[in-house]
Amino acid sequence: MGAPKLAADYRPRVVRVFSAFGRDTADERGRVLVERAARFADLVAVWNERIDLTAARDADELADLLFADAAAIARERVPPSDPGEPEVWFDVGSGVGAPGVALALLDPAIRMTLVEPRAKRVAFLRTLLHAVDRLDVRVERTRIETISDQSCDVAVSRATLPPADWLRAGERVARRDIWVLLARDPAPEAGPFSVMKSVDYRWPLTEKDRRIARYSKVPAEEENSRGIEK
Repeated sequence: MGAPKLAADYRPRVVRVFSAFGRDTADERGRVLVERAARFADLVAVWNERIDLTAARDADELADLLFADAAAIARERVPPSDPGEPEVWFDVGSGVGAPGVALALLDPAIRMTLVEPRAKRVAFLRTLLHAVDRLDVRVERTRIETISDQSCDVAVSRATLPPADWLRAGERVARRDIWVLLARDPAPEAGPFSVMKSVDYRWPLTEKDRRIARYSKVPAEEENSRGIEK
């Protein structure tokens, strides 16, 4: 069986997804966001017929997959204490570019790096970044094991590893926050990182229940008070 045909009019779907998370799509900035997001989905639909980029079965599921989790994270994101300091994010195992590319579109202040080891997906991501006019987003063809310790402020990943395994990997590379996409699973326990927020939400188009959790590094003095081993 071949890949499903995902070509569709993505603009109204993108508007519905972003609007569900409180994003204004009617002003000039919102219209640019919708245009770029629709280009993103269109390109996935075209490339998916050749290299099997996504498990989405139809256009609604693809729009939710590409944009809903990113919109939920962007809504809950805590900006850095110094707004003049760029915040470095890694999307590990970026694959089709979710959630990293959508996060970069939603919040241009994020300095995003897409970490992806597979050559065909790297080629797609580079083509995508041209299509959405975001050549400032970096693509690194590598695996998480080769990423230097403490090399980003915030790390996020989608289904690259089981949640507990991703959390352990993220603890090594992230200086401040780790985002874990959980579907409906409970947030796993962490060592030097602690759950700061767990948010339940629903994909707007397919009505799938989802959960995200933001982990932040626990200060050393709090570790000691909680008896956490370093």
